[in-house]
Amino acid sequence: MPGLDDDHFSHSVTLLCEHSEDGALGLVINRPSDLSLSDMLEHIGVETDGDDEYDRPVFWGGPLTPERGFVLHECNDDSGEWDASLRIGEGLAITSSRDILEAIGRGKGPGQYLVTLGYAAWGEGQLEGELLANAWLNVPSDKAIIFETAPGERWEAAVKSLGIDVQSLSGAAGHG
Repeated sequence: MPGLDDDHFSHSVTLLCEHSEDGALGLVINRPSDLSLSDMLEHIGVETDGDDEYDRPVFWGGPLTPERGFVLHECNDDSGEWDASLRIGEGLAITSSRDILEAIGRGKGPGQYLVTLGYAAWGEGQLEGELLANAWLNVPSDKAIIFETAPGERWEAAVKSLGIDVQSLSGAAGHG
């Protein structure tokens, strides 16, 4: 929400990947970093075929463990199996193992994906409290917003997916 007064999350689109009574984990998907995928792959010793595809940005996934990478990707029956994947919803998964990066470098990775460094997490009851305080607007995940919408347009697209005009949102919160 516009009133969220936190430099890390102001106007962020955070895909909630896991939520249980113990807490929650999410990836920010609209904050590209200055690091390109080709630079990251080169840094970790993964060879690529030199395609322009690797010029895409690596995203800042959140403030926790920024040295840890995650690949958010489409998944279906023929999208491959990776060593450390978690299916997070209809046709989506996150993978944190090197094998998916090697497959991406060979051009054999998932068709749609984005790479993040770091993640966001909430302790037990923390996210629920923030939702009750109207800090977050909850929107169903949409693969078109995640993979096909320009990063700088994802926040507005997410809000519009609820039929809300961004200009009508207020920084002040209330409870009805």
